[in-house]
Amino acid sequence: MRNIKEGLRWLDQANADLKTAKDCLNDGNYYASAFFSQQSAEKALKGFLYSKGFRALVTHSVTELLEESAKLESSFQGLTDYGKELDRHYIGSRYPNFYPSGAPYKYYTKEMAGRCLSYAESILEEVKRYLRR
Repeated sequence: MRNIKEGLRWLDQANADLKTAKDCLNDGNYYASAFFSQQSAEKALKGFLYSKGFRALVTHSVTELLEESAKLESSFQGLTDYGKELDRHYIGSRYPNFYPSGAPYKYYTKEMAGRCLSYAESILEEVKRYLRR
């Protein structure tokens, strides 16, 4: 059974996370911008899938969520590489033991964060095509 209301609830949070990613980019917090970009894409895709009747989505992988979404709408297939990039930042942006030395924030650049933000925006816009009907 479709659940548009639940899908829109997740989309609302995805929009808020995207705003946070933009704010972090503008403030120079590039690691946080990358993380919130990943979060925005993840929540947008979960919103899409919940709207289609999914009841439990336990993954945090944008790539897996895109693959599942592409089974319902083929337009998501072209975004898989974006998901692969965003997935790198779910853990890597937050945990010091992900890198050989130093804290994660030292590894992030404006370019990396900008790319993540762009990918998240593309995924969010694709989800909106289906949830704003």
